Amino acid sequence: MEKWKVYMEIYQLKQQGFKIRRIAKKLGISRTTVYKYLEKSPDEMSSWMASTKTRAKKLDPYEMVIQTWLSEHPDLSASQVHDWLFEKYKGIEVAESTVRGYVKELREKYSLPKTETKRVYEAVPDPPMGKQAQVDFGQTIQKTSDGKEVKLYFISFVLSHSRYKYAEWLDRPFTTKDVIRTHENAFQFFGGIPHEIVYDQDSLMVVSENAGDLILTGEFQAYREERKLVLHVCRKADPESKGRIENVVGFIKKNFAKNRAFHNIDQWNEQGIAWLERTGNGKVHNTTKKRPVEVFNLEKQHLRPVTTKITISSIDSSITRTVRKDNTILYLSNRYSVPLGTHKKDKEVYIEVTDKNHLLVREEKEGPVIAYHKISHEKGKLIQDRQHTRDRTKGIAVFITSVSEKFEDVELATEFLTQVHRNYPRYIRDQLQLISKVLQSEPEFASDALKECVNRGLYSATEFSDIIQHVKRQRQVNSKPEDRTGEQLKPIYATDQSVINTKPQTRDINEYIALLEEGVYK
Repeated sequence: MEKWKVYMEIYQLKQQGFKIRRIAKKLGISRTTVYKYLEKSPDEMSSWMASTKTRAKKLDPYEMVIQTWLSEHPDLSASQVHDWLFEKYKGIEVAESTVRGYVKELREKYSLPKTETKRVYEAVPDPPMGKQAQVDFGQTIQKTSDGKEVKLYFISFVLSHSRYKYAEWLDRPFTTKDVIRTHENAFQFFGGIPHEIVYDQDSLMVVSENAGDLILTGEFQAYREERKLVLHVCRKADPESKGRIENVVGFIKKNFAKNRAFHNIDQWNEQGIAWLERTGNGKVHNTTKKRPVEVFNLEKQHLRPVTTKITISSIDSSITRTVRKDNTILYLSNRYSVPLGTHKKDKEVYIEVTDKNHLLVREEKEGPVIAYHKISHEKGKLIQDRQHTRDRTKGIAVFITSVSEKFEDVELATEFLTQVHRNYPRYIRDQLQLISKVLQSEPEFASDALKECVNRGLYSATEFSDIIQHVKRQRQVNSKPEDRTGEQLKPIYATDQSVINTKPQTRDINEYIALLEEGVYK
């Protein structure tokens, strides 16, 4: 009967001049369905409906199984029925929409209404004046003056008694440092600090509930102790415990931000403050039937006074990140490069986010900046400074020349490095970088090591590094109190030279062939 009703409505709307798209939108059906129904005459529609009542349905073989599930579990969803069918019957092929329609029919056929557990709500009296504030975050997508879209983020505060509000916006995600700064701005705006602040479980502030003993992020914990804040964190999936701020977030989105054109973040925040004075705090509240600004004039006298102003720099805002093997760090789902060679096992660096939306990276907490990047608001991106990569603009020959000039004997060094290039053509840059690194750390042993490598035919960066260490040990032996200044450098191997020159005995290949043939024909 329902299909016949839809059929009649489609024809009536078509006769009234509605287009297919408008008919589909008005009736909440697809355009394909509209076309299919319009192709049928009333007689054809009647015959088709009669055939659907008599023909077997795909899920009829599973009717009793599904009916049993629905009887035992009245709150079972069609999605769960679909999943259970796939779990129990491996070869079944059926769409979720088919299961949904079939479950609906079975509920009507066997009178199995779906039961839902509803939460019972109780009106909670407003807390005393100055007792509590609630805090939450929100985000919107706004159109710019040139028609593009930009994602904006905001933090909002509301005093629970008076419903007096404050909000601040950013054109990038909030950091813990931003949260602390906006708290200070809110306390200045309110003219005091509430005795309790209610939060959601946001990772910028709370690491874990820990059975009531909150574990906060290092930065926010330091701020909490400095301001002596009393915090209350809502349970997961329990937005009703901070319903006032939830309403404020929705109010800001729908009344202030909706359909407003974005130009720049400073102007946007100015418009936001003006909106708070005009509407957010100036209009009569639906629940209290009072203007928040009027009630606030009484409530602010009960707030804890702001005795001293805290600057963000006084809070320990050091954030560490582990350097990955590819010499990058992760920040907000993106990879940011650091100079090659920064990575070491369990190496950590310190990062800082500036107000100008840039990321600073330091090896030491107060050390020099080793990387400086503009923060990306996308995800999964590699943000790379060209200075952190290998210099591929220079040719190998130039690289060899620059490294050879670090030796005393430039000509011998060039000969050595050229042979290294022949041995390792694909890895010559890595070879030259390793040799340069060794030269930088042990320059006083380079000349002797170079001669030793050439004399022994050792042409690789690792062997050069080993010879450096050998020369270094020999120098340490010769530097004992006994006068050994005229002593020659000992060879690498302490054994007699004849042992080194000894070659293993080799057999003629024909002997092995004869043995193999003998084994085959036996």
